[in-house]
Amino acid sequence: MQIIDYPDAEMMMIRLADLLASELRTALSMHDRVSIAVPGGTTPAPIFDSLCAVDLAWDRVHVMLTDERWVPTTDARSNTRLLREHLLTDRAAAAVYLPLYADAPTPEEKLGELAANIAPVLPLSVALLGMGADMHTASMFPEADQLERALSGDDILVAMRAPGAPEPRITLSAKVLNGAMNRHLVIVGLEKRAALEKARAVSAQEAPVAAILPGTTVHWAEQ
Repeated sequence: MQIIDYPDAEMMMIRLADLLASELRTALSMHDRVSIAVPGGTTPAPIFDSLCAVDLAWDRVHVMLTDERWVPTTDARSNTRLLREHLLTDRAAAAVYLPLYADAPTPEEKLGELAANIAPVLPLSVALLGMGADMHTASMFPEADQLERALSGDDILVAMRAPGAPEPRITLSAKVLNGAMNRHLVIVGLEKRAALEKARAVSAQEAPVAAILPGTTVHWAEQ
């Protein structure tokens, strides 16, 4: 694991967008199609706002989320909605989007279908991850019902229910995330830096982010 400290979050987001674009460009020079997985939430939105305008062969780029809440894409809590507003626009509107949600009461009913759409573009060319103060990443939460399966299984996708989460979720597994050719974790603030340091010293059951830290570049700014 490598940690890169930045003077401020704004500079970090700009530089990270440039880095992701460079990694995608390199991957495109070697493969007919490439793939990138990105988190939801508000933290990466500035990265997406820059990345979407980059001149790439976006029609050969497959974009997916690292995880999604099992809510309609029109819902305010939908990560897909955020992605469409901030990344799948401008030049990146030409990208191929691979959803982690389908219209069904539970994720289990669509898990196989969604995973089958993702399988052809694995391994991921690039994975960008976030982390919560509770040391979760993607939707791998401490005490989640299917955490062990997500951490150690061979699944592409895992349905997840976690204490305090108001709806079911669906997440890429640690195996898929660790298979990415380039992997980055972006965090902001002293609380998350402290959580990262704690995660390095405990098990992945207590700190799921620990499962993806080896080989990951961590990008951090205090504010």
